[in-house]
Amino acid sequence: MSWLSSMNEQKKRKVISMAVLLLLTSCTKPDANAPAAPAALPVKVQIAKLVPVNDTTDYVATLKSRDSAVIMPQVEGQITKIYVHSGDRVSEGSRLLEIDPTKQQATVKSQQDSRAAQQANLSWAQQQYDRISGLASAGVVSKQDLDQAKANLDAAKAQLSSLDAQVREQQVQLHYYEVVAPGTGIVGDIPVRVGDRVTTSTMLTTVDKPGSLELYVYVPIERSSQLKVNMPVEILNGQGDAIGDSRIFFVSPQVDSTTQTVLVKAQIANGKDTLRQSQFVRARVIWGTQNSPVVPILSVSRIGGQYFVFVAEPDKNGAFVARQKPLKIGQIAGNDYVVLDGLKPGDRVVVSGTQFLVDGAPVVPQETSG
Repeated sequence: MSWLSSMNEQKKRKVISMAVLLLLTSCTKPDANAPAAPAALPVKVQIAKLVPVNDTTDYVATLKSRDSAVIMPQVEGQITKIYVHSGDRVSEGSRLLEIDPTKQQATVKSQQDSRAAQQANLSWAQQQYDRISGLASAGVVSKQDLDQAKANLDAAKAQLSSLDAQVREQQVQLHYYEVVAPGTGIVGDIPVRVGDRVTTSTMLTTVDKPGSLELYVYVPIERSSQLKVNMPVEILNGQGDAIGDSRIFFVSPQVDSTTQTVLVKAQIANGKDTLRQSQFVRARVIWGTQNSPVVPILSVSRIGGQYFVFVAEPDKNGAFVARQKPLKIGQIAGNDYVVLDGLKPGDRVVVSGTQFLVDGAPVVPQETSG
């Protein structure tokens, strides 16, 4: 530079020194626009522990009663009276319906008249036999006449006995025209009406005895090898809470060829009559118990069908950072997810402020009770 060359040597050295000092000062001066290091976020963590968790599967099941009677008529005819309504409680022998008995009553009357006529014939035959027997003793009539009178008397007795049997049969048949309850219970739906014609295959109603029911569960064949008698079973309500429990007492040796399922049964107590015959319910079969880690449902996020959780891990300097870990989730146990893979006992699971975290963010873990 022309201006530098015109200076003496001392001034040159002074200018160069000041320039170097300014350069060094500019290099060490902090940049006001540089971003500050992020502050560690206080978060609550829960230590992952192994807890006993039931291995269960839920199925749709059916309740059936062993004390439920399907009422069908034993005779054909037209319904003339219905004595009960659905839901009525009845005792054994109570009248339920009546089928028009007019024709059968006429048949019984005809048989009774025939019996009365035969009874008169028997009385006459008896009188004839007594008279001829007396004459035979006096030698007035032959033995052949006596034998004939005896034969007539025996035939009259046999005919009367036959008619007695026919009258009893028709009277029994007449009783079938009045349908009665076979036992104590609650009347079910009555699909027929007065005036309907019914046959012996027509269902009139049902009478269900309150009390225990049988649970019918159809388990897919893939898990049939795990089925055992005495395995625990629970009945669930709409909220997933258990409202009854029992144990399997029957495992079918056969597979349903249509559904490829195996039928198992369990007896369910129904003391409060909260369950009903033919009701569909959710049944939970408990296969066994295993120790697995669990995480609170609210601490788990789902992204693209994959479940994730943040875990507080120490870095090389001893500080903690949040690490996002993928999980393989099992069933729900209360307010927790059962973790099948991705978490180990002792991990510090972040349970608060997860919406503000990214992978690698510094955190200050504050342990909370699980």
